[in-house]
Amino acid sequence: MPNQAAIPARRPRPPFGSLRDGVFGLSLCGLIAMASVLAARLQTMLLGQPVLEPLVLVILLGAALRAVWSPPAGWRQGIDLGGRVLMEIAVMALGAGTDAGLILRQGPALPLAIAVLVTLGLAAGYAVSRALGVAPRLAVLIACGNAICGNSAIAAAAPVIGASAAEVAPAIAFTALLGAAVVMLLPALGSALGLTAHQFGTLAGMTVYAVPQVLAATLPAGLASAQTGTLVKLMRVLMLGPVLLGLSLARGRGARRLHLTQMLPWFILGFAALAALRTAGLLPGMVAQLAAALATPLSIVAMAALGLAVDGTTVLRQGHRAALAAALALLALTAIALGLLRLMPLG
Repeated sequence: MPNQAAIPARRPRPPFGSLRDGVFGLSLCGLIAMASVLAARLQTMLLGQPVLEPLVLVILLGAALRAVWSPPAGWRQGIDLGGRVLMEIAVMALGAGTDAGLILRQGPALPLAIAVLVTLGLAAGYAVSRALGVAPRLAVLIACGNAICGNSAIAAAAPVIGASAAEVAPAIAFTALLGAAVVMLLPALGSALGLTAHQFGTLAGMTVYAVPQVLAATLPAGLASAQTGTLVKLMRVLMLGPVLLGLSLARGRGARRLHLTQMLPWFILGFAALAALRTAGLLPGMVAQLAAALATPLSIVAMAALGLAVDGTTVLRQGHRAALAAALALLALTAIALGLLRLMPLG
């Protein structure tokens, strides 16, 4: 018998390397965020006001860095943390400063408008994509990302329809590029149309792909616009559940395969809870102010991570049809939203 005592027991190595890489990735997002804030201050010194706000500038800086240098694979953990968890915390914190009465006082018009928007947006996105020759599953992903909540909707819909990684990657890439573009262009459109702060927030919530991008588009217009935009956007996100249910039933899988977290993410529940407490006057003023103040810096760091996720080479490899379909679907969604703003008392 061999001497068992002579054989040292193998112990699992502590994941210090993984932790270190995660810190490096998150630190990279923080450095890009700091650079965007400094660049905005430099614009103020030279021009009197920033031409590009930090929440927009940080996307460009992150995307520009990704275009010339790809972070090590191990850093992705920290980058994902910055783009996902910090942004979810920021969204939840913003609920502490949100008075839901701004929307609830408008009656049933807004929920009805959002249901119409998502339904027509899905139909338009899929129809345009198929007309341009985009494959059916990729067309569904483009339609869901455009009509509901960008990458989150794409990621949630992909397993329901059985989409492959080769179909998911370009859909997410197109969404990231168009999301950055709409954040920069939408304020100019709102100004040209003479929209009020609440109208512009409603338009942003109806058209911008992701919750963090709603903040990037609306915060420069004021806190009221950001609060309205976030609440409208989260009401639109709630449509993800029924849409996933419909896709699952259409594919013959049944509703049992859907997870509750796909339909009601924790940060949406947190936002709703804080907004309800704020609306009912049960949240102390100091707590509400502190929580709302955290939303902007956390959002800037998260937007850096989103910028680092923009992969232009993926877009180029997939050709122009899907990119054109995504762009046309976004234009159709914007036109539908503007039509609903004019037809219903949403402002």
